[in-house]
Amino acid sequence: MAPDASSVRSTERLDANIPGAFPDLYSPSQASITTHQTSLSQALYDRRTEYTRARNVRIKVGTWNTASQKGTEQDVGEWFVRGKGVEESLAGLGVSDTAPPGNEGRESVAAQEARHASHVPTIPHGDAGAVPGRDEVDIYALGLQEIVDITSTTEALRPYTDPTNANKWKTTLEAALPAGYQLVAEQQLIGLWLVVYASPDVFPQIKNVSTTSVGTGLMGYMGNKGAVTMRIVLGETTRLVFINSHLAAGADKAALDRRNWDAAQINSRTRFDPIVDSLGSSQSTGEGLGEEEFAFWFGDLNYRLEGMPGDDVRRLLTVHTKDMDANEEGRPSTSGDSGYDSKHSTESPCDALPLPPDLDPASLQTTITSLLPHDELHQQMKAGKAFHDGWEEGPIRFLPSYKYDVGKVGVFDSSEKRRCPSWCDRILYRTRASKMRYDTKVREREEARKRDQEMQAKGMDMPGDDDVLYDYDPDTDGDTYDDYDENEDPEPEPIVTKDDLSAEILLEHYTTHMRILSSDHKPLDAIFSLKYDAVVPELKAAIHGEVARELDRQENEGRPSIAVVVDRATGTSSAEDKDKTDSSFEGVDFGDVKFAKSKKRNITIANTGRVPATFGFADRPVDQDQQAGAFPNWLSVKFDREPDKSGKSRPDDIHEHFTLEPADVINVELKLKIETLNAVRSLNEGDMTLDEVLVLRVENGRDHFLPLRAHWQQSALTRTVDKLIKIPEGGIRKLQHQIPSREEVKWSVPREMFRLTDAIEDLTERTLAEWEMTKSEGEKGPWQDNAGWPFVRPHSRLVLENGHQDELADLYDALDCDTPFADAFKQETRPNEKVEMLAEVLLTFLSSLVDGIITKSLWEKLEESITTREKSKQPVTSDDEKMAILEILTTAPNHNASFLLILSFLQNIGNQITEVSKPKPHTTRTSTELPASPQAKVRRRTLSKVPEVAIRQLIVRNYAVVFGDVMFRCKEEARMKEKDKALRKERMIRVIELFLNDEN
Repeated sequence: MAPDASSVRSTERLDANIPGAFPDLYSPSQASITTHQTSLSQALYDRRTEYTRARNVRIKVGTWNTASQKGTEQDVGEWFVRGKGVEESLAGLGVSDTAPPGNEGRESVAAQEARHASHVPTIPHGDAGAVPGRDEVDIYALGLQEIVDITSTTEALRPYTDPTNANKWKTTLEAALPAGYQLVAEQQLIGLWLVVYASPDVFPQIKNVSTTSVGTGLMGYMGNKGAVTMRIVLGETTRLVFINSHLAAGADKAALDRRNWDAAQINSRTRFDPIVDSLGSSQSTGEGLGEEEFAFWFGDLNYRLEGMPGDDVRRLLTVHTKDMDANEEGRPSTSGDSGYDSKHSTESPCDALPLPPDLDPASLQTTITSLLPHDELHQQMKAGKAFHDGWEEGPIRFLPSYKYDVGKVGVFDSSEKRRCPSWCDRILYRTRASKMRYDTKVREREEARKRDQEMQAKGMDMPGDDDVLYDYDPDTDGDTYDDYDENEDPEPEPIVTKDDLSAEILLEHYTTHMRILSSDHKPLDAIFSLKYDAVVPELKAAIHGEVARELDRQENEGRPSIAVVVDRATGTSSAEDKDKTDSSFEGVDFGDVKFAKSKKRNITIANTGRVPATFGFADRPVDQDQQAGAFPNWLSVKFDREPDKSGKSRPDDIHEHFTLEPADVINVELKLKIETLNAVRSLNEGDMTLDEVLVLRVENGRDHFLPLRAHWQQSALTRTVDKLIKIPEGGIRKLQHQIPSREEVKWSVPREMFRLTDAIEDLTERTLAEWEMTKSEGEKGPWQDNAGWPFVRPHSRLVLENGHQDELADLYDALDCDTPFADAFKQETRPNEKVEMLAEVLLTFLSSLVDGIITKSLWEKLEESITTREKSKQPVTSDDEKMAILEILTTAPNHNASFLLILSFLQNIGNQITEVSKPKPHTTRTSTELPASPQAKVRRRTLSKVPEVAIRQLIVRNYAVVFGDVMFRCKEEARMKEKDKALRKERMIRVIELFLNDEN
């Protein structure tokens, strides 16, 4: 069942501060690294044997549960790096049962135990070492457990990992390592610590280091139990993974199940960073366990001896520990059942040859062999419940690593708990080959199961019990774990890496260091010899260059190729444009750009190759604030032919595809037009530029980049009243390249507003007079059918589409340059159309004012005053209402003057239209002949019976609705109800109507 949203959020909160928590599966995965072209990677891969060479490396893996004992860090360098503390008579694989040269004078067990103290190392004096170390090892991988007290709730719940304890261990290790060995990486999770060092020769070969941790302790994710993991890549070919884990403790069935659960969690939740090779190519998108060539899983796995009485096991094993120091007589016992006082078995005088250890019933190996069938780890591997997917372990020829009395060499737990000795600390390893064999078995069994189900579904008889070759029950049998001969030395296992290169591994040593006394666990280490094919970077770079050049040569011959030519001759529309465009610019230069004025440029695309070329404009790489898509919103593109029909799959980022045959061409028109006030404001304030790059994508060819640029001409639109009243005569365009020395107030209202209202009044008067003189009988003026004219034009779009776009753009230009509006009109343009276009410019100008005629603060005061009057329910005259409004507006003189100018202007226009619409003498006009009210719904019964008064009412209402939208600014309230919004709008209309209804 998928987790609900609340559980996901709670997990994310915990994961944010707790080490080893579950990985965040809901966060966006990491961005993938750009890959090389597939053909190049494949060609380079095919020649991999030319740039790889065989290398050998020796890896030493060590594990130790320090039980958070003081002074344990003093021993680590001696046993792990220098190979000391091994008791040869009780050692494991690769260690002779006789003391090596140099160990003859080693300190006795009794003397070593007698001087034990937490402030000095416990390594026996005179120990020369019995396991390879120092510079004989190339890679040291050490995993420690319980370097802090994990039983402490404070430590377990600590939201961070304290590196102080790990630093003590690093200091001791680095002091013991040979000169030149370098730290590869480290990872800590509460008491778990994993560190890897490499020799000077091997360190440069190690790349793509990735560390991670998985907590499986308290509540399933705390770091008191779990694993710290590291992935490295040797020679760009061979992945190595080191897993240091501490699984659940306890000897009961529930503890065993929890150990298996811990291991499964570590296996499923471990994730590494993507692998990138030396050429910058990503080889993965993040890996888990099982994808590596070699893995080493070690630590305190805590598996016990199942069903064995602890006292019996101690007696069996202590028989072999009592003679560790052959030169010592009468060593006293520290455990009642230690067996130190047992009798030695006598050897028959007739025995000519000693028995092999595996045949001698009194040998240590025979005792170990009798105990191992009770080892829970081996049992779980055979049952397919844990570590069954290809993991292996070397022969166990050493005493259990747990549990000993601290300060003693071979005295098992003598405390009241008298814990049963167990091989809790283990080092497992897995090769890619063994993991693949396991996966193949699982796949074959699943296929067999499906075939059986299909046969049963078809009613086919299944074989009888006697005919079954084998019967497999995954719940009881699990996967197989091949029994191995404990005395058989392992052979090198050849494997094939992911790059199909050869590698092999050999386990040389696997032993404990019995004579380390500072913890109740004995340290354990294993040495592996690894042979692998490593990439030689210089050879790979040289072959990469050869491959790239050869592929370029092959691809260029059959690769689609196009050329893009900017047509500068026809791209400019005027001499002025030609002067302002830069001929040295390699892209499309639109020159000076103004509001509402379109600019066009042409480009020609030609197929210059030998094969058909399919191409199209692809999505541009855009910033967060930019519009996604192939083109910015101020640019439109038009081709001179239809695009290809969508017959086959195309790249998702190309919207229209065109195919050109060799030597064919296609013409493209680019049109730039700024027509939104948001764009004008961004351009005025410098938040947006008209610099862009179009991406022309050719299928199976290279991308072409087409730069665009234009120079924005400042506009009076999207300014504030306070800014506009300071602009001197000549318009805002005059200030484009200069800053006035003094920003003095030049006007009481914006000059642009004054010029527009004056021109509209003048043209309206002339239009009405001309209509009176030239109208034919029965002809109506537009104002006679539209009470909102000239500000409400139902067919305004049609008018603009009828060839007036350029005139409208020139009117905005005249507004910005403070030039006569009359110069913008064509000779054939009718007077009423001129008025309508100017009215549109005025409305656009007013709506663009950032602060508006009535600012947000002014409207808040007005609305408060209006609300107070409404609540009082006292009759108030229109004059009193107007006086109250004007008292508030006088606090902002320039806005007040602008408000009164607009209302006076609207009164004059309304009066002119009302006068010309009056019925002539000896004619009658019914209410059905009143003009339409496109902007406001008006009930006929509310209108005056006097025609001219009714017309005036309709005009006032329409003007008030139109200008209420453009003059007022108020705070946007997202949760405001529609009813309240309508009430606010009606109050704004009422303010305007109060002044327009004034006949004086």
